Amino acid sequence: MNRFLLSSGLLGILTLAATIVAQEKPAGTAKLLTPETSLNLRSISDLQFSPDGARVAFIVTEPPKGERRARHIWLYDKKSGAVRQFTFSAKDETSPRWSPDGKQLAFLSNRDDQQQIYVMRADSGEAAAVTKGKRSVRTFAWSPDGKQIAYLAPDAKSDTEEKKDKDKDDARAVDKDDKQPRLWLLTLATSESKALTDSKWEISELAWLTTGDGLVVSATDHPESDQETHRIFSISVPDGSRRLMLAPHGPFRELQVASAGAAVSYVGCRVDGPSPHDLMLLDIGKQATRNLTGASLDRAILEHRWTKDGSVLALYADRFRNKLVGFSPEGMSRNLANPPVTNVNAFAVSEAGEVVFAGQSATTPPELWLWDQKNSPQQVSHLNDSWKQFTLNAPEFYNYQSFDGLEIQAALLKPAGADPKNKLPLIVLIHGGPTGNWQDSIEVWGQLLAARGYAVFYPNIRGSVGYGQKFMEMNRGDWGGGDFKDVMWGVKDLIDRGIADPSKLGIGGWSYGGYMAEWAVTQTNDFKAAVSGAGLSNLISEYGSEEHPSYDEWFYGVPYESDSLVRYLNSSPFTQFRNAKTPTLILQGDADTTDPPGQSQELYRGLKHYGVESQLVMYPREPHALREEKHLLDRLNRMLAWYEKYVK
Repeated sequence: MNRFLLSSGLLGILTLAATIVAQEKPAGTAKLLTPETSLNLRSISDLQFSPDGARVAFIVTEPPKGERRARHIWLYDKKSGAVRQFTFSAKDETSPRWSPDGKQLAFLSNRDDQQQIYVMRADSGEAAAVTKGKRSVRTFAWSPDGKQIAYLAPDAKSDTEEKKDKDKDDARAVDKDDKQPRLWLLTLATSESKALTDSKWEISELAWLTTGDGLVVSATDHPESDQETHRIFSISVPDGSRRLMLAPHGPFRELQVASAGAAVSYVGCRVDGPSPHDLMLLDIGKQATRNLTGASLDRAILEHRWTKDGSVLALYADRFRNKLVGFSPEGMSRNLANPPVTNVNAFAVSEAGEVVFAGQSATTPPELWLWDQKNSPQQVSHLNDSWKQFTLNAPEFYNYQSFDGLEIQAALLKPAGADPKNKLPLIVLIHGGPTGNWQDSIEVWGQLLAARGYAVFYPNIRGSVGYGQKFMEMNRGDWGGGDFKDVMWGVKDLIDRGIADPSKLGIGGWSYGGYMAEWAVTQTNDFKAAVSGAGLSNLISEYGSEEHPSYDEWFYGVPYESDSLVRYLNSSPFTQFRNAKTPTLILQGDADTTDPPGQSQELYRGLKHYGVESQLVMYPREPHALREEKHLLDRLNRMLAWYEKYVK
């Protein structure tokens, strides 16, 4: 599946920056970042303007403590300028959504184990659960009149099923016994919930029609399929009758209804994959879609928001930065004077057109900013002021040519005060994906390495997003081919320029980045050490055991056909373990369903067989992105020690 996940626990998500202005620090107070202090970073997400534009609700994810990172709702009040925490439970609160009149705020919380919808007054009071049952709510949306809430949740477990779980009589048939999220309608006045879709259907997204008499949903009646089978339907309220609106080719997300109610928008594929890229419009009552961004922008759309006048703002990936673009109701694009002071990671827009966004850079941590689209944005929060005490190194951005003349953009992080006459030990870090990219945000691995005297090389190799559809497709069926050559030509460029010491090279990454580290050690002995986190050593067994294999299928087909099988084998590191000599540290969560533990176990067994110095570290309970405090710290310390032992 797509290995570029929006989680702060994953290398490649806390990414680096185009901004090269360091934080202002009082003289003599700067400190070096340590593994322990690097974990103390809050993140900001899911920004929501109140209907009157006077307040903003958003999620703050706290630094990891114990086995979790707490998430709570915060509020920013424009009039007073105050930023304050709004929810304080011992568990999590997410997905803040204002009622249409702005008097209440609904959100999801697992404070009673199962995730339920809670509602509380926006000014004060206690939160009350409005859903119940032995099942978790996935997502929800207020009706336009505020009298109902539509939500997605599976059927609750029956008493019999609960007893079987308690008695450990819990064998289940894969697919057949899975409970799929259904569409439910909650009437707030009576507290009654009614299912609008069949239990055999899987519903993954929902949005209300502006008329309030129906919803649009992303749904499939074949949830067991390993292919992309979701389509867009309209569901009538209250009878639940459905009508097929569109069957997009490939994956899609960000399903919304235009503020004027005349169109449905989503981020979809230009052809059929590998990942959603363009902003699509489907006029209600028609079957043809309009691609708003394919020709005029050709950049991956990250999120979009409709405005009151029927225009839309979209956030897109452009090289190492994210930028905003506007589109009129007629579909004409208009460039915005994007904020130069920070990189936009998430945003919301008020009915008056004011923009609030979360922004950061390589040297400044995430904060909340307010922007009227005319003057310079104003920072309104100070959630990460503790980071002002640290010395963070700013990257240099440049382009180089790869083996076939293709221009590759990269960033280079150097140690502070490095003598340009001296060659530096170099660590190459590869992002996740492959349809990911190095972005404009704090990247902890690199900062820690730079603080210890290493140069760090971040290439956005072919297959990355932020450079157009064609660039994103360039490694189809060719992982370890052109993309790996992009890496090596970038390393050669740094050696030729006298920056990198060719005798002191290391490589590492997480997910697809881990795969590239594994591939590298089977192709060259240039690297003195490698770190592979949640990588892929055998693309055939990966396809057979991962969750959602349709992503890999877009690149290679299915491994059951002879032609596809050859391609899978040609890109699998395990077929060339015999060439490996590089000491390799392997890091893996044992609950990872994206790149399952078997991939790292195959790598470890193969390297052991050929006598390669290697170490496999398994992290109990951890999914693809590590979450637990001690595990995150252990990963950083092991990575630093490995490079220190073999590279320096």
